[in-house]
Amino acid sequence: PTHALSPQEHGLDFQRLLDASAYKETYRQDMIRWGEEKRRADPGFFCRTVVEGAAQPVWVVSDTRRLSDVEWFRDVYGDAVQTVRVVATEETRKRRDWVFVAGVDDAESECGLDQGVAFDWVITNDGDELSLDGQLETLLQSVRGRL
Repeated sequence: PTHALSPQEHGLDFQRLLDASAYKETYRQDMIRWGEEKRRADPGFFCRTVVEGAAQPVWVVSDTRRLSDVEWFRDVYGDAVQTVRVVATEETRKRRDWVFVAGVDDAESECGLDQGVAFDWVITNDGDELSLDGQLETLLQSVRGRL
């Protein structure tokens, strides 16, 4: 939060932006617009910021949103990159209180990876814990095998 890109730069509460609250939704379109401006100027801006000063045998990037982000990681880290997509049905998402918001949920930040990426892993998260655990265990075994 003390980084130059921090929400405090814009007078926002960082912790409240991490949850699924109305607070986050109030600023969501402005955050998307700001991020798009940064990406237009430099497509690798956020990716470089995330990895700056760190070296890891395995990177877990939990929230890549755009094809340019995936391409950046693949260009920089090559075969070490494993892409993972987590999916849930629309019914499941609605049970989790998701409501479609035009201009937000159909923006590139939300659906920019719906096409054009061949994911290495697709994890289904529809509420079946046993199935989810099995999928995650297979993924973890693969990651361990790459170390």
